[in-house]
Amino acid sequence: MGANLKEVRERIQSVNSTQQITKAMKMVSAAKLRKAQDAITRLRPYSNKLEEMMSKILAGLEGDTSTEYNKVRPVNRVLVVVVTSSRGLCGAFNSNIIKATANKIDTDYAQQRDNGNLVLACIGKRGFDFFKKRYKKVKVVDDYVDMFADLSFENVNKLTKLIMLRFKQEKYDRIEVVYGSFKNAGVQIPTVERFLPVDAVQATDKDENITEIGYIFEPEKEELIRQLVPTILQIQFHKCLLDTHAAEHGARMTAMDKATENANDLLKDLKIHYNKARQEAITGELLEIVAGADALG
Repeated sequence: MGANLKEVRERIQSVNSTQQITKAMKMVSAAKLRKAQDAITRLRPYSNKLEEMMSKILAGLEGDTSTEYNKVRPVNRVLVVVVTSSRGLCGAFNSNIIKATANKIDTDYAQQRDNGNLVLACIGKRGFDFFKKRYKKVKVVDDYVDMFADLSFENVNKLTKLIMLRFKQEKYDRIEVVYGSFKNAGVQIPTVERFLPVDAVQATDKDENITEIGYIFEPEKEELIRQLVPTILQIQFHKCLLDTHAAEHGARMTAMDKATENANDLLKDLKIHYNKARQEAITGELLEIVAGADALG
């Protein structure tokens, strides 16, 4: 019985230590989340409006006016940018993004994968470790795995410009981005977006004048598009990383909160078990004393 009580005491101490760690991690993630959430909530409306404007402008282009970034080619070579976190302890956040990526590859790019014409550029170690180990026919690039160490626009833009250049040079015919979209601390949505070529919106019955939007171009339309489209694309890519950054901290805060609650429930059960075992031990000792007294009497 004494050995059993000792084991329970040691387990209570162990769970207490774990609970302190999860509480601390929750507080750290909450602090980081506030900053990351502020960054994405400020950028997202601006980014969404720019994307909408770009799509409408490209849909309304006439004649030879065009941009290198909306040219649709036969899809022979594909680049998929996978944005995950570099650390774990954030629930199913990374696995959901990885599943979305694998599903996209298996559904739309199985032929390119089997022919060796699929490249994965991983931002975040979790995605890189998974695909490097399991996708032997795919080239997995790790040059930007540690990009979350510096999410400034200038640093992210180095990769964005390289991706755009590769598309212009026809090294890739399509570029997809898979990332975690931040909705709130408890909800993160794995999202697959086509980055290039740019998808111009099409006119519908509800918006039949979409090609007559009424934009006044200054300077000339060609010059404006040449400068505007790359800038908007750079902002869009930066948004994907900020989204994932906020989503990661939200997922980790939620996971650590749940872990803390589970540890608390486990502590309650262990303390009940400990008290019962202790009562049984005391009762047994009392019975032995009484039995010894009776024997002497």
